[in-house]
Amino acid sequence: MGNSTKKLNLPQVTLVAMSSVNIKATIKAMLYSMRGIVFGDVVFITHKKPFGLPKEIRYSHTDKLKNIDDFNYKMVYELGSHIHTEFALIVHADGFVVHPELWQDAFLDYDYIGAPWPLPPKGDKTTYRDKDGKICRVGNSAGIRSKRLMDFPKKAGIPWEGEYAYGRMWYYEDGFICCKIRHLLEAEGMRIAPLEVAKYYSHEKMIPEVQGITPFAFHKWEGTNAQYPNFIKEPFLRRCKRFCKQCLKFCYTGGEKD
Repeated sequence: MGNSTKKLNLPQVTLVAMSSVNIKATIKAMLYSMRGIVFGDVVFITHKKPFGLPKEIRYSHTDKLKNIDDFNYKMVYELGSHIHTEFALIVHADGFVVHPELWQDAFLDYDYIGAPWPLPPKGDKTTYRDKDGKICRVGNSAGIRSKRLMDFPKKAGIPWEGEYAYGRMWYYEDGFICCKIRHLLEAEGMRIAPLEVAKYYSHEKMIPEVQGITPFAFHKWEGTNAQYPNFIKEPFLRRCKRFCKQCLKFCYTGGEKD
């Protein structure tokens, strides 16, 4: 944060990631998110303790996530069991904290905050809508959730159901929480952040409402997000070495396949 060495202290927040892929990149994203912030806890939920996991990151076990469906289900029904603080700040290999100096205490006034969603396509009556057809403008998996929200679906026995969007059925955890069961959360007094606050938290889609704003976090490298680190992308030197090896192999074999 500028020239200051003072860090933001968030004892009520756990930094968390859940993944069985891009392990190294996820750890790097977590460490990057810890620059300038002291969290109450830091936990990586995965199927096997990564070799060389930094001591400041706690390992918490889950069965291997074999596909995106496993991830979505576990984020709804299992995530809360790994969290011991009032809130969790969720990061991915492709979405994490980039500007810790832009933290706002108002982010914790809500039970869910993430990057704003775009408006549905013209004429679309189902996408990004709650049970009453009202458009939901904030969702996105990489964000902050309260412990009570994370625990609610399992505790209340809410069935896992898809959400109809863009002409087909989706089983995405952010849509399930922010659209499908939004009315149930609100009935319990829980709140999802409005676009007016969320646009300062994170950006994913380059919608008009986020133009000119530098966010605290981001998700995916679209538009202005392209400037942020990409820990998944293969390093340039490694790509060059691999290319040279392929060229040498081609020269030795004359282009014949193995």
